[in-house]
Amino acid sequence: MYFASNDRYDVFWFSDRDSVHSRNLDNNASAAITVYDSHQVNGRPDRGVQLFGTAGIASGDEAIRVYARKFRIDPSGFTAYRFRPRTVKLFDERSLAPAMLVTARVTREGLVWARTEVWVV
Repeated sequence: MYFASNDRYDVFWFSDRDSVHSRNLDNNASAAITVYDSHQVNGRPDRGVQLFGTAGIASGDEAIRVYARKFRIDPSGFTAYRFRPRTVKLFDERSLAPAMLVTARVTREGLVWARTEVWVV
């Protein structure tokens, strides 16, 4: 899925109202997003981010403005969605350490550290 984000970590995408994920959001706004490079190789340093929050149909024109900054297409034939994260989990073995996961809360001021986990491998 193609997406764009703003400086508050909101994620925007455009989709058909009849798609399964869109219909699911009509019934339950709780959502999670995982972003990672699908070309990563097992056994090498990995990185990715997980976001937990709520999602639904976006109001106003912010979705189109944010999306247009990243993509040069007109998504107006689809419905705009916005994901608002409450929690972010970062896994970045290149910058942090192997098997380390950093969790932060998303606030109006930005990200606030919540905890660091280290897995025993």
